[in-house]
Amino acid sequence: MHKKFKKWIVWGALLLIAGGSFAAASQPDFLIGKNIQILFNMFRDVSLFYVDSVDADRLLENAAAGMVSELDPYTELIPEKEMADFEIQATGKYAGIGAIIRKSGDYVMIAQPYKNFPADKAGLVIGDKIVAIDGENIKAYDATKVSSMLKGTPGTSVKLTVEKLLTGEQVDVEIKRERIVISGVPYYGVIDGDVGYILHNDFSEDCSQDVLTAFEALKKEGITSLIIDLRGNGGGILQEAVKILSMFVPKGTTVVSMKGRSEDSNEIFVTATDPVDTEIPIVVLVNSMTASAAEIVSGALQDLDRAVLVGQRTFGKGLVQVTRPLGYNAYLKVTTAKYYIPSGRCIQSVDYAHRNEDGSVGTVPDSLIKEYTTVAGRKVYDGGGIMPDVRLDPNYTSGFTMSLYAQGYIEDFANDYYKRHREGVDVDTFHLSDEEYGQFEAFMSDKEVEYDSETQEALKELRRKAEREKYADRISEELDQIAEKLKEDKVADLESFKDDVRKLLEEEIVLRYHYYEGVARRISLNDPEVRRAVEVLKNGEEYRRILTSQDTPRNVE
Repeated sequence: MHKKFKKWIVWGALLLIAGGSFAAASQPDFLIGKNIQILFNMFRDVSLFYVDSVDADRLLENAAAGMVSELDPYTELIPEKEMADFEIQATGKYAGIGAIIRKSGDYVMIAQPYKNFPADKAGLVIGDKIVAIDGENIKAYDATKVSSMLKGTPGTSVKLTVEKLLTGEQVDVEIKRERIVISGVPYYGVIDGDVGYILHNDFSEDCSQDVLTAFEALKKEGITSLIIDLRGNGGGILQEAVKILSMFVPKGTTVVSMKGRSEDSNEIFVTATDPVDTEIPIVVLVNSMTASAAEIVSGALQDLDRAVLVGQRTFGKGLVQVTRPLGYNAYLKVTTAKYYIPSGRCIQSVDYAHRNEDGSVGTVPDSLIKEYTTVAGRKVYDGGGIMPDVRLDPNYTSGFTMSLYAQGYIEDFANDYYKRHREGVDVDTFHLSDEEYGQFEAFMSDKEVEYDSETQEALKELRRKAEREKYADRISEELDQIAEKLKEDKVADLESFKDDVRKLLEEEIVLRYHYYEGVARRISLNDPEVRRAVEVLKNGEEYRRILTSQDTPRNVE
Protein backbone atom coordinates (compact mmCIF):
# COMPACT_ATOMS: atom_id res chain seq x y z
CA MET A 1 0.00 0.00 0.00
CA HIS A 2 1.25 3.54 -0.80
CA LYS A 3 2.86 5.13 2.31
CA LYS A 4 0.99 8.39 1.81
CA PHE A 5 -2.30 6.48 1.51
CA LYS A 6 -1.56 4.55 4.75
CA LYS A 7 -1.24 7.91 6.54
CA TRP A 8 -4.59 9.04 5.14
CA ILE A 9 -6.20 5.79 6.32
CA VAL A 10 -5.00 6.39 9.89
CA TRP A 11 -6.36 9.94 9.81
CA GLY A 12 -9.59 8.68 8.28
CA ALA A 13 -10.04 6.09 11.05
CA LEU A 14 -9.69 8.80 13.67
CA LEU A 15 -12.21 10.98 11.88
CA LEU A 16 -14.64 8.09 11.47
CA ILE A 17 -14.47 7.45 15.20
CA ALA A 18 -15.21 11.12 15.82
CA GLY A 19 -17.97 11.00 13.24
CA GLY A 20 -19.49 7.93 14.89
CA SER A 21 -19.65 9.64 18.26
CA PHE A 22 -21.31 12.63 16.62
CA ALA A 23 -23.89 10.44 14.90
CA ALA A 24 -24.83 8.76 18.16
CA ALA A 25 -25.52 12.11 19.80
CA SER A 26 -27.97 14.12 17.70
CA GLN A 27 -28.89 15.13 14.17
CA PRO A 28 -26.81 18.37 14.21
CA ASP A 29 -23.83 16.41 15.50
CA PHE A 30 -24.35 13.84 12.76
CA LEU A 31 -24.18 16.58 10.14
CA ILE A 32 -20.90 17.82 11.61
CA GLY A 33 -19.44 14.31 11.56
CA LYS A 34 -20.66 13.78 7.99
CA ASN A 35 -18.98 16.95 6.76
CA ILE A 36 -15.76 16.16 8.57
CA GLN A 37 -15.65 12.86 6.71
CA ILE A 38 -16.40 14.59 3.40
CA LEU A 39 -13.58 17.06 4.09
CA PHE A 40 -11.14 14.23 4.79
CA ASN A 41 -12.21 12.30 1.69
CA MET A 42 -11.70 15.40 -0.47
CA PHE A 43 -8.27 15.99 1.05
CA ARG A 44 -7.27 12.35 0.45
CA ASP A 45 -8.51 12.20 -3.14
CA VAL A 46 -7.04 15.56 -4.18
CA SER A 47 -3.71 14.61 -2.58
CA LEU A 48 -3.58 11.23 -4.34
CA PHE A 49 -5.32 11.77 -7.67
CA TYR A 50 -5.03 15.41 -8.73
CA VAL A 51 -3.20 15.70 -12.07
CA ASP A 52 -0.33 17.78 -10.61
CA SER A 53 1.43 17.36 -7.30
CA VAL A 54 -0.09 19.42 -4.49
CA ASP A 55 1.20 20.84 -1.23
CA ALA A 56 -0.82 18.89 1.34
CA ASP A 57 0.09 21.31 4.13
CA ARG A 58 -1.12 24.26 2.06
CA LEU A 59 -4.36 22.43 1.23
CA LEU A 60 -5.19 22.00 4.90
CA GLU A 61 -4.19 25.56 5.76
CA ASN A 62 -6.53 26.83 3.03
CA ALA A 63 -9.29 24.56 4.33
CA ALA A 64 -8.83 26.01 7.83
CA ALA A 65 -8.92 29.55 6.46
CA GLY A 66 -11.98 28.68 4.39
CA MET A 67 -13.81 27.51 7.52
CA VAL A 68 -14.19 31.12 8.68
CA SER A 69 -14.30 32.86 5.29
CA GLU A 70 -18.08 33.37 5.36
CA LEU A 71 -18.15 34.75 8.90
CA ASP A 72 -17.34 38.39 9.70
CA PRO A 73 -14.26 39.93 8.01
CA TYR A 74 -12.21 39.88 11.22
CA THR A 75 -12.38 36.20 12.20
CA GLU A 76 -9.37 34.55 10.59
CA LEU A 77 -6.64 31.96 10.84
CA ILE A 78 -3.22 33.39 11.70
CA PRO A 79 -0.62 30.77 10.69
CA GLU A 80 2.81 30.75 12.28
CA LYS A 81 4.44 32.59 9.37
CA GLU A 82 2.10 35.57 9.85
CA MET A 83 2.33 35.86 13.63
CA ALA A 84 5.28 38.27 13.58
CA ASP A 85 3.34 40.78 11.45
CA PHE A 86 0.26 40.33 13.64
CA GLU A 87 2.26 41.09 16.78
CA ILE A 88 3.71 44.23 15.17
CA GLN A 89 0.18 45.45 14.38
CA ALA A 90 -1.03 44.70 17.90
CA THR A 91 1.92 46.11 19.85
CA GLY A 92 3.52 48.61 17.47
CA LYS A 93 6.87 46.95 18.25
CA TYR A 94 9.38 45.03 16.14
CA ALA A 95 13.13 44.56 15.94
CA GLY A 96 14.87 46.08 12.95
CA ILE A 97 16.52 49.24 11.61
CA GLY A 98 13.53 51.57 11.99
CA ALA A 99 12.72 52.63 8.45
CA ILE A 100 10.00 52.34 5.83
CA ILE A 101 11.28 51.05 2.47
CA ARG A 102 9.85 51.05 -1.05
CA LYS A 103 10.70 49.43 -4.38
CA SER A 104 12.31 51.74 -6.92
CA GLY A 105 13.42 50.18 -10.18
CA ASP A 106 15.48 47.05 -9.54
CA TYR A 107 16.26 47.91 -5.93
CA VAL A 108 14.64 48.95 -2.66
CA MET A 109 15.27 52.38 -1.19
CA ILE A 110 14.69 54.12 2.11
CA ALA A 111 11.27 55.78 1.98
CA GLN A 112 11.26 57.13 5.52
CA PRO A 113 13.66 56.67 8.43
CA TYR A 114 12.09 56.96 11.88
CA LYS A 115 13.69 59.79 13.82
CA ASN A 116 16.40 58.69 16.29
CA PHE A 117 16.13 55.01 15.37
CA PRO A 118 19.04 52.90 13.97
CA ALA A 119 18.70 53.79 10.27
CA ASP A 120 18.46 57.49 11.10
CA LYS A 121 21.38 57.36 13.54
CA ALA A 122 23.44 55.57 10.89
CA GLY A 123 22.91 58.51 8.53
CA LEU A 124 20.48 56.89 6.08
CA VAL A 125 18.14 59.35 4.38
CA ILE A 126 15.12 59.10 2.13
CA GLY A 127 16.27 58.05 -1.34
CA ASP A 128 19.30 56.02 -0.23
CA LYS A 129 19.26 52.82 -2.32
CA ILE A 130 19.98 49.47 -0.65
CA VAL A 131 22.22 47.49 -2.99
CA ALA A 132 23.20 44.55 -0.76
CA ILE A 133 22.44 43.13 2.68
CA ASP A 134 25.23 41.25 4.48
CA GLY A 135 27.01 40.93 1.15
CA GLU A 136 23.99 39.53 -0.70
CA ASN A 137 22.99 41.57 -3.75
CA ILE A 138 19.26 42.28 -3.52
CA LYS A 139 18.62 43.30 -7.11
CA ALA A 140 15.03 42.39 -8.10
CA TYR A 141 14.08 41.48 -4.51
CA ASP A 142 10.66 42.79 -3.54
CA ALA A 143 10.17 45.06 -0.54
CA THR A 144 8.60 42.29 1.57
CA LYS A 145 11.66 40.05 1.23
CA VAL A 146 14.05 42.91 1.95
CA SER A 147 12.00 43.90 5.00
CA SER A 148 12.30 40.39 6.44
CA MET A 149 16.08 40.48 5.87
CA LEU A 150 16.36 43.77 7.75
CA LYS A 151 14.43 42.52 10.78
CA GLY A 152 16.06 40.31 13.37
CA THR A 153 16.97 39.87 17.00
CA PRO A 154 17.57 43.11 18.94
CA GLY A 155 21.29 43.74 19.37
CA THR A 156 22.34 41.88 16.24
CA SER A 157 23.95 43.80 13.39
CA VAL A 158 23.20 43.96 9.69
CA LYS A 159 25.59 45.35 7.08
CA LEU A 160 24.04 47.32 4.24
CA THR A 161 25.70 48.37 1.02
CA VAL A 162 23.97 51.63 0.20
CA GLU A 163 24.09 53.94 -2.82
CA LYS A 164 23.83 57.37 -1.20
CA LEU A 165 21.28 59.78 -2.62
CA LEU A 166 23.38 62.91 -2.14
CA THR A 167 26.72 61.64 -3.51
CA GLY A 168 25.87 58.60 -5.68
CA GLU A 169 28.66 56.68 -3.92
CA GLN A 170 28.29 53.15 -2.60
CA VAL A 171 29.17 52.79 1.06
CA ASP A 172 28.94 50.00 3.62
CA VAL A 173 26.89 50.82 6.69
CA GLU A 174 26.70 48.53 9.72
CA ILE A 175 23.52 48.98 11.76
CA LYS A 176 22.67 47.40 15.09
CA ARG A 177 19.05 46.28 15.21
CA GLU A 178 16.89 47.66 18.01
CA ARG A 179 13.45 47.01 19.37
CA ILE A 180 11.44 49.53 17.37
CA VAL A 181 8.55 51.03 19.31
CA ILE A 182 6.28 53.09 17.08
CA SER A 183 4.50 55.76 19.08
CA GLY A 184 0.74 55.99 18.77
CA VAL A 185 1.18 59.77 18.85
CA PRO A 186 3.63 60.78 16.10
CA TYR A 187 2.97 64.50 16.61
CA TYR A 188 1.39 66.99 18.97
CA GLY A 189 1.61 70.77 19.05
CA VAL A 190 -0.14 74.10 19.57
CA ILE A 191 -2.04 75.86 16.77
CA ASP A 192 -3.84 79.21 16.73
CA GLY A 193 -2.09 80.29 19.88
CA ASP A 194 -3.94 78.18 22.44
CA VAL A 195 -5.47 75.13 20.73
CA GLY A 196 -3.76 71.82 21.43
CA TYR A 197 -3.55 69.27 18.63
CA ILE A 198 -2.81 65.55 19.15
CA LEU A 199 -2.45 63.26 16.14
CA HIS A 200 -3.29 59.74 17.31
CA ASN A 201 -2.58 57.05 14.71
CA ASP A 202 -3.37 53.72 16.41
CA PHE A 203 -4.28 52.00 19.66
CA SER A 204 -1.10 49.97 20.04
CA GLU A 205 0.44 48.98 23.35
CA ASP A 206 1.02 51.93 25.75
CA CYS A 207 -0.45 54.50 23.34
CA SER A 208 -2.51 55.92 26.22
CA GLN A 209 0.73 56.94 27.91
CA ASP A 210 1.75 58.71 24.68
CA VAL A 211 -1.55 60.63 24.70
CA LEU A 212 -1.11 61.52 28.38
CA THR A 213 2.45 62.73 27.81
CA ALA A 214 1.32 64.85 24.87
CA PHE A 215 -1.64 66.35 26.75
CA GLU A 216 0.40 67.22 29.83
CA ALA A 217 3.05 68.90 27.65
CA LEU A 218 0.38 70.91 25.83
CA LYS A 219 -1.21 71.97 29.11
CA LYS A 220 2.17 73.37 30.19
CA GLU A 221 2.17 75.43 26.99
CA GLY A 222 -1.11 77.03 28.06
CA ILE A 223 -3.70 75.42 25.76
CA THR A 224 -7.34 76.23 26.47
CA SER A 225 -8.92 73.64 24.16
CA LEU A 226 -7.93 70.38 22.43
CA ILE A 227 -8.23 68.61 19.08
CA ILE A 228 -7.73 64.83 19.04
CA ASP A 229 -7.23 63.67 15.46
CA LEU A 230 -8.45 60.08 15.04
CA ARG A 231 -8.84 60.20 11.26
CA GLY A 232 -7.46 57.03 9.71
CA ASN A 233 -7.01 55.42 13.13
CA GLY A 234 -7.95 51.76 12.68
CA GLY A 235 -8.11 50.98 16.39
CA GLY A 236 -6.32 48.28 18.34
CA ILE A 237 -6.22 47.48 22.05
CA LEU A 238 -9.50 48.15 23.88
CA GLN A 239 -7.86 48.75 27.25
CA GLU A 240 -5.86 51.62 25.77
CA ALA A 241 -9.12 53.25 24.66
CA VAL A 242 -10.51 52.97 28.20
CA LYS A 243 -7.34 54.54 29.64
CA ILE A 244 -7.59 57.47 27.21
CA LEU A 245 -11.24 58.02 28.11
CA SER A 246 -10.24 57.93 31.79
CA MET A 247 -8.24 61.11 31.19
CA PHE A 248 -11.30 63.17 30.29
CA VAL A 249 -14.34 61.76 32.16
CA PRO A 250 -14.98 61.21 35.88
CA LYS A 251 -13.66 58.11 37.61
CA GLY A 252 -16.24 55.31 37.70
CA THR A 253 -17.85 56.21 34.35
CA THR A 254 -19.03 53.31 32.21
CA VAL A 255 -17.48 53.90 28.78
CA VAL A 256 -17.95 50.63 26.88
CA SER A 257 -19.42 47.17 27.35
CA MET A 258 -19.10 43.88 25.51
CA LYS A 259 -21.90 41.39 24.91
CA GLY A 260 -21.49 37.95 23.34
CA ARG A 261 -22.98 34.45 23.36
CA SER A 262 -21.09 33.27 26.42
CA GLU A 263 -20.92 34.80 29.89
CA ASP A 264 -17.14 34.99 29.52
CA SER A 265 -17.60 37.37 26.59
CA ASN A 266 -19.69 39.87 28.59
CA GLU A 267 -17.81 42.65 30.30
CA ILE A 268 -18.36 46.26 31.38
CA PHE A 269 -15.46 48.73 31.30
CA VAL A 270 -15.46 51.55 33.83
CA THR A 271 -12.85 54.29 34.14
CA ALA A 272 -10.65 53.33 37.08
CA THR A 273 -8.36 56.34 37.55
CA ASP A 274 -8.83 59.98 38.41
CA PRO A 275 -9.20 62.13 35.28
CA VAL A 276 -6.61 64.65 34.15
CA ASP A 277 -9.13 67.24 32.87
CA THR A 278 -12.91 67.00 32.70
CA GLU A 279 -13.52 70.61 31.62
CA ILE A 280 -11.28 71.45 28.66
CA PRO A 281 -13.31 71.75 25.42
CA ILE A 282 -12.49 68.89 23.01
CA VAL A 283 -13.10 68.30 19.32
CA VAL A 284 -12.43 64.82 17.92
CA LEU A 285 -11.73 64.55 14.19
CA VAL A 286 -13.10 61.37 12.58
CA ASN A 287 -13.54 59.93 9.11
CA SER A 288 -14.59 56.75 7.31
CA MET A 289 -11.37 54.99 8.36
CA THR A 290 -11.77 55.75 12.07
CA ALA A 291 -12.50 52.27 13.40
CA SER A 292 -12.83 49.96 16.41
CA ALA A 293 -11.11 51.37 19.53
CA ALA A 294 -10.97 54.80 17.86
CA GLU A 295 -14.76 54.62 17.48
CA ILE A 296 -15.12 53.66 21.13
CA VAL A 297 -13.22 56.77 22.20
CA SER A 298 -15.03 59.12 19.83
CA GLY A 299 -18.45 57.52 20.38
CA ALA A 300 -18.14 57.46 24.18
CA LEU A 301 -17.05 61.11 24.27
CA GLN A 302 -20.09 61.95 22.12
CA ASP A 303 -22.52 59.90 24.23
CA LEU A 304 -21.19 61.52 27.41
CA ASP A 305 -21.44 64.99 25.80
CA ARG A 306 -17.73 65.43 26.50
CA ALA A 307 -16.55 66.27 22.97
CA VAL A 308 -17.82 67.51 19.63
CA LEU A 309 -17.13 65.18 16.71
CA VAL A 310 -16.17 66.76 13.38
CA GLY A 311 -15.69 65.00 10.02
CA GLN A 312 -17.41 62.03 8.42
CA ARG A 313 -19.26 58.95 9.66
CA THR A 314 -16.81 56.42 11.10
CA PHE A 315 -16.09 52.95 9.75
CA GLY A 316 -18.48 50.87 11.85
CA LYS A 317 -16.37 48.12 13.44
CA GLY A 318 -17.92 47.14 16.74
CA LEU A 319 -16.84 43.53 16.93
CA VAL A 320 -14.56 42.15 19.65
CA GLN A 321 -11.79 39.73 18.69
CA VAL A 322 -9.66 37.48 20.87
CA THR A 323 -6.82 35.22 19.77
CA ARG A 324 -6.96 31.54 20.69
CA PRO A 325 -3.99 29.17 20.32
CA LEU A 326 -4.46 26.33 17.84
CA GLY A 327 -1.10 24.66 18.43
CA TYR A 328 2.12 24.79 16.41
CA ASN A 329 2.31 28.59 16.88
CA ALA A 330 -0.91 29.14 14.90
CA TYR A 331 -3.78 31.18 16.28
CA LEU A 332 -7.43 31.81 15.56
CA LYS A 333 -8.52 35.44 15.75
CA VAL A 334 -12.21 35.02 16.48
CA THR A 335 -15.04 37.48 17.06
CA THR A 336 -16.63 36.80 20.44
CA ALA A 337 -18.75 39.85 21.20
CA LYS A 338 -19.94 43.29 20.12
CA TYR A 339 -19.03 46.69 21.58
CA TYR A 340 -21.71 48.96 23.05
CA ILE A 341 -20.97 52.56 24.01
CA PRO A 342 -22.60 54.49 26.91
CA SER A 343 -25.88 55.36 25.13
CA GLY A 344 -26.43 51.64 24.51
CA ARG A 345 -25.88 51.74 20.76
CA CYS A 346 -23.59 49.34 18.94
CA ILE A 347 -20.84 50.70 16.70
CA GLN A 348 -20.99 47.75 14.31
CA SER A 349 -22.31 48.35 10.82
CA VAL A 350 -25.55 46.51 10.17
CA ASP A 351 -24.06 45.13 6.96
CA TYR A 352 -20.27 44.93 7.02
CA ALA A 353 -20.08 43.08 3.72
CA HIS A 354 -21.19 45.99 1.51
CA ARG A 355 -19.41 49.33 1.78
CA ASN A 356 -18.57 52.38 -0.29
CA GLU A 357 -15.21 52.48 -2.07
CA ASP A 358 -13.64 54.45 0.79
CA GLY A 359 -14.76 51.84 3.31
CA SER A 360 -17.59 53.94 4.70
CA VAL A 361 -20.93 52.44 5.64
CA GLY A 362 -23.18 54.33 3.25
CA THR A 363 -26.93 54.69 3.65
CA VAL A 364 -28.61 52.27 6.06
CA PRO A 365 -32.37 51.57 5.70
CA ASP A 366 -34.33 53.57 8.29
CA SER A 367 -36.05 50.38 9.43
CA LEU A 368 -32.69 49.09 10.70
CA ILE A 369 -31.76 52.24 12.60
CA LYS A 370 -32.56 52.71 16.29
CA GLU A 371 -32.59 55.96 18.23
CA TYR A 372 -30.62 56.51 21.45
CA THR A 373 -29.86 59.53 23.60
CA THR A 374 -26.73 61.07 25.06
CA VAL A 375 -26.43 62.08 28.71
CA ALA A 376 -27.82 65.53 27.78
CA GLY A 377 -30.72 63.99 25.86
CA ARG A 378 -29.40 64.58 22.34
CA LYS A 379 -30.53 62.03 19.77
CA VAL A 380 -27.90 59.68 18.35
CA TYR A 381 -28.34 56.59 16.19
CA ASP A 382 -26.88 53.17 15.50
CA GLY A 383 -26.80 51.38 12.13
CA GLY A 384 -23.11 51.61 11.52
CA GLY A 385 -20.31 53.75 12.89
CA ILE A 386 -20.54 57.10 14.66
CA MET A 387 -22.14 60.07 12.95
CA PRO A 388 -20.23 63.31 13.69
CA ASP A 389 -21.91 66.34 15.22
CA VAL A 390 -20.43 68.57 12.52
CA ARG A 391 -20.41 66.69 9.22
CA LEU A 392 -17.96 67.78 6.52
CA ASP A 393 -17.66 66.53 2.98
CA PRO A 394 -14.49 64.44 2.65
CA ASN A 395 -11.50 65.91 0.86
CA TYR A 396 -10.63 63.58 -1.99
CA THR A 397 -7.27 63.58 -3.72
CA SER A 398 -7.61 63.15 -7.48
CA GLY A 399 -6.92 59.76 -9.01
CA PHE A 400 -4.34 61.32 -11.29
CA THR A 401 -2.43 62.70 -8.30
CA MET A 402 -2.52 59.37 -6.51
CA SER A 403 -1.22 57.68 -9.66
CA LEU A 404 1.76 60.04 -9.68
CA TYR A 405 2.42 59.12 -6.07
CA ALA A 406 1.91 55.37 -6.53
CA GLN A 407 4.36 55.33 -9.44
CA GLY A 408 7.01 57.11 -7.36
CA TYR A 409 7.18 60.36 -9.34
CA ILE A 410 6.24 62.59 -6.40
CA GLU A 411 8.91 60.98 -4.22
CA ASP A 412 11.55 61.01 -6.96
CA PHE A 413 11.09 64.73 -7.56
CA ALA A 414 11.20 65.38 -3.80
CA ASN A 415 14.52 63.49 -3.67
CA ASP A 416 15.85 65.66 -6.49
CA TYR A 417 14.67 68.81 -4.69
CA TYR A 418 16.39 67.64 -1.49
CA LYS A 419 19.67 67.17 -3.38
CA ARG A 420 19.45 70.67 -4.88
CA HIS A 421 18.35 72.52 -1.72
CA ARG A 422 20.56 71.57 1.19
CA GLU A 423 19.61 74.72 3.09
CA GLY A 424 16.32 73.16 4.21
CA VAL A 425 12.73 74.43 4.31
CA ASP A 426 10.53 75.88 7.04
CA VAL A 427 7.58 73.63 8.00
CA ASP A 428 5.16 76.48 8.68
CA THR A 429 5.92 78.70 5.68
CA PHE A 430 7.29 76.49 2.89
CA HIS A 431 5.46 76.85 -0.42
CA LEU A 432 6.44 75.36 -3.76
CA SER A 433 6.53 78.30 -6.15
CA ASP A 434 5.02 78.28 -9.63
CA GLU A 435 8.54 78.24 -11.03
CA GLU A 436 9.41 75.16 -8.96
CA TYR A 437 6.15 73.49 -9.95
CA GLY A 438 7.16 74.16 -13.53
CA GLN A 439 10.35 72.22 -12.79
CA PHE A 440 8.16 69.28 -11.75
CA GLU A 441 6.23 69.55 -15.00
CA ALA A 442 9.54 69.46 -16.88
CA PHE A 443 10.61 66.48 -14.76
CA MET A 444 7.41 64.69 -15.84
CA SER A 445 7.82 65.46 -19.55
CA ASP A 446 9.33 62.08 -20.44
CA LYS A 447 7.42 60.01 -17.84
CA GLU A 448 4.56 57.64 -18.60
CA VAL A 449 1.58 57.96 -16.26
CA GLU A 450 -0.56 54.84 -15.99
CA TYR A 451 -3.92 56.29 -15.13
CA ASP A 452 -7.52 55.80 -16.15
CA SER A 453 -10.07 58.08 -14.52
CA GLU A 454 -13.37 56.69 -13.28
CA THR A 455 -15.01 58.46 -16.20
CA GLN A 456 -12.74 56.65 -18.65
CA GLU A 457 -13.46 53.32 -16.97
CA ALA A 458 -17.19 54.05 -17.16
CA LEU A 459 -16.87 54.85 -20.87
CA LYS A 460 -15.10 51.52 -21.48
CA GLU A 461 -17.90 49.72 -19.67
CA LEU A 462 -20.51 51.62 -21.72
CA ARG A 463 -18.73 50.62 -24.93
CA ARG A 464 -18.69 46.95 -23.84
CA LYS A 465 -22.40 47.03 -23.06
CA ALA A 466 -23.17 48.81 -26.33
CA GLU A 467 -21.36 46.11 -28.27
CA ARG A 468 -23.13 43.36 -26.35
CA GLU A 469 -26.56 44.93 -26.94
CA LYS A 470 -25.84 45.77 -30.61
CA TYR A 471 -25.85 49.58 -30.14
CA ALA A 472 -22.16 49.99 -30.95
CA ASP A 473 -22.58 50.89 -34.62
CA ARG A 474 -25.25 53.45 -33.81
CA ILE A 475 -23.31 55.35 -31.13
CA SER A 476 -19.67 54.51 -31.88
CA GLU A 477 -18.94 57.95 -33.33
CA GLU A 478 -20.26 59.71 -30.21
CA LEU A 479 -18.30 57.34 -27.97
CA ASP A 480 -15.13 58.02 -29.95
CA GLN A 481 -15.64 61.75 -29.56
CA ILE A 482 -16.03 61.41 -25.79
CA ALA A 483 -12.98 59.15 -25.62
CA GLU A 484 -10.93 61.71 -27.53
CA LYS A 485 -11.95 64.46 -25.10
CA LEU A 486 -11.03 62.23 -22.17
CA LYS A 487 -7.82 61.04 -23.77
CA GLU A 488 -4.88 61.23 -21.39
CA ASP A 489 -3.31 64.63 -21.58
CA LYS A 490 -0.56 64.64 -19.00
CA VAL A 491 0.24 68.32 -19.41
CA ALA A 492 -3.40 69.31 -18.98
CA ASP A 493 -3.82 67.02 -15.96
CA LEU A 494 -0.73 68.44 -14.29
CA GLU A 495 -2.35 71.84 -14.59
CA SER A 496 -5.91 70.76 -13.72
CA PHE A 497 -4.82 68.96 -10.56
CA LYS A 498 -2.08 71.43 -9.70
CA ASP A 499 -3.32 72.13 -6.16
CA ASP A 500 -3.49 68.41 -5.29
CA VAL A 501 -0.09 67.64 -6.80
CA ARG A 502 1.58 70.68 -5.25
CA LYS A 503 0.23 69.74 -1.78
CA LEU A 504 1.72 66.23 -1.99
CA LEU A 505 5.00 67.56 -3.35
CA GLU A 506 5.27 70.03 -0.47
CA GLU A 507 4.55 67.33 2.11
CA GLU A 508 7.13 64.96 0.60
CA ILE A 509 9.75 67.72 0.54
CA VAL A 510 9.03 68.65 4.17
CA LEU A 511 9.35 64.97 5.11
CA ARG A 512 12.96 64.92 3.91
CA TYR A 513 14.01 67.75 6.22
CA HIS A 514 11.69 67.36 9.21
CA TYR A 515 10.62 63.69 9.34
CA TYR A 516 6.96 62.68 9.62
CA GLU A 517 6.29 64.99 12.55
CA GLY A 518 7.03 67.92 10.24
CA VAL A 519 4.42 66.71 7.77
CA ALA A 520 1.92 66.22 10.61
CA ARG A 521 2.63 69.76 11.83
CA ARG A 522 2.03 71.09 8.32
CA ILE A 523 -1.29 69.22 8.09
CA SER A 524 -2.39 70.60 11.46
CA LEU A 525 -1.80 74.13 10.18
CA ASN A 526 -3.40 73.83 6.74
CA ASP A 527 -5.99 71.04 6.74
CA PRO A 528 -9.55 72.43 6.24
CA GLU A 529 -11.04 69.92 8.69
CA VAL A 530 -8.58 70.97 11.37
CA ARG A 531 -9.47 74.60 10.62
CA ARG A 532 -13.18 73.80 11.10
CA ALA A 533 -12.38 72.10 14.40
CA VAL A 534 -10.55 75.24 15.53
CA GLU A 535 -13.58 77.34 14.57
CA VAL A 536 -15.87 75.18 16.71
CA LEU A 537 -13.52 75.46 19.69
CA LYS A 538 -13.10 79.21 19.26
CA ASN A 539 -16.88 79.71 19.12
CA GLY A 540 -17.97 78.89 22.67
CA GLU A 541 -21.64 79.42 21.87
CA GLU A 542 -21.61 76.93 18.99
CA TYR A 543 -19.63 74.41 21.04
CA ARG A 544 -22.09 74.56 23.96
CA ARG A 545 -25.13 74.44 21.68
CA ILE A 546 -23.90 71.28 19.96
CA LEU A 547 -23.21 69.49 23.26
CA THR A 548 -26.46 70.49 24.93
CA SER A 549 -29.14 70.41 22.24
CA GLN A 550 -28.01 69.36 18.76
CA ASP A 551 -29.11 65.94 17.54
CA THR A 552 -26.82 64.05 15.17
CA PRO A 553 -28.05 63.29 11.63
CA ARG A 554 -30.07 60.09 11.39
CA ASN A 555 -28.67 58.79 8.13
CA VAL A 556 -26.25 60.42 5.70
CA GLU A 557 -24.53 58.77 2.70
